[in-house]
Amino acid sequence: AVITRTGGYQIQTLDNVKITREIQELSLSLQEIQKGTFKHFMLKEICEQPEVLENAMRGRVKAGDSEIHFGGLMQVMPRLVSAPRIIIVACGTSWHAALLGEYLIENLARMSVEVEYASEFRYRRPLLFKDDVVIAISQSGETADTLAALNLARKHGCLCIGICNTVGSTLARSTEAGVYLHAGPEIGVASTKAFSAQIVVLIMFALKLAKERHELSDDALKEKIAALATLPDLLRRVLDQKEQVLHMARVFKYASNFLYLGRGYNFPVALEGALKLKEISYIHAEGYPAAEMKHGPIALIDEFMPVVIIAPRSDPNYLKLKSNIEEVLARGGSVIAITEEDNEDLDSRCECVIRVPRTED
Repeated sequence: AVITRTGGYQIQTLDNVKITREIQELSLSLQEIQKGTFKHFMLKEICEQPEVLENAMRGRVKAGDSEIHFGGLMQVMPRLVSAPRIIIVACGTSWHAALLGEYLIENLARMSVEVEYASEFRYRRPLLFKDDVVIAISQSGETADTLAALNLARKHGCLCIGICNTVGSTLARSTEAGVYLHAGPEIGVASTKAFSAQIVVLIMFALKLAKERHELSDDALKEKIAALATLPDLLRRVLDQKEQVLHMARVFKYASNFLYLGRGYNFPVALEGALKLKEISYIHAEGYPAAEMKHGPIALIDEFMPVVIIAPRSDPNYLKLKSNIEEVLARGGSVIAITEEDNEDLDSRCECVIRVPRTED
């Protein structure tokens, strides 16, 4: 592209063929791309998460309502609802969100879902059919492997849907329908607020499918929408624990390995927690389903390997999670437990306990 001082521009291919593109004006404030009072962008983006959730839900759900509005999916909803299979392709953090999306869609909408690493999917010979729906998730909308996987799905005649954050991105232009996250610019290399936005969008997406497939009554949907509307304020309470988290970081700063464990919906969250620690702190960390700890990782646990266990008492497998904690302690390991505010069961057994508000399942 060539941009001139007079305000004109010209785009051409490598073969000197001129191309005309529509100009898209992006609504972006200067404040969104400045650190403000924060030391760095990542901390700013972590603290922006409550507002990000509000933006992701704005215009789509409303407390007291029994409907979820996705304007970008209206035209393809009949085909989407009747699809025999949904395949979600993504990379990194988006893949973890996709895995949680699989659990949500299968549980709420009772649809078959597969989650694929886009970087593997594109180099295989996957079995794809015209009735399949392929959903690509990417914060930037420019992830090369995800775009290549999407192109492969399009060649097979699949319905291609995008979930991304960047307006006008290649992903947004390459799909037949989609949903924007409205998370604002994410400047930190490691994704934080975009992951939260992806989760909320996937929750709404799963609820929408459940409603359209008559798997969820109006009253049940109304309850879940009301619970969704409380998430930003609940998240603000979590972020108020900054001093406690800083103290924990000082306690464990010399650890060279961490293990993150979770069950059900919290397994993908454990994977994401381990990824964030690797990306930000350069400390080796692994995420596992809690039940898989005994199949290998337990051999590595000692007093120098802290184990983060997501153990809400509302989890149907809570007693099994408590057993996992005892197994770690029996090997001299340190446990950092994440549980609800009103749960004191773990205080005497764990070195640190992070409390989060209780939420609707």
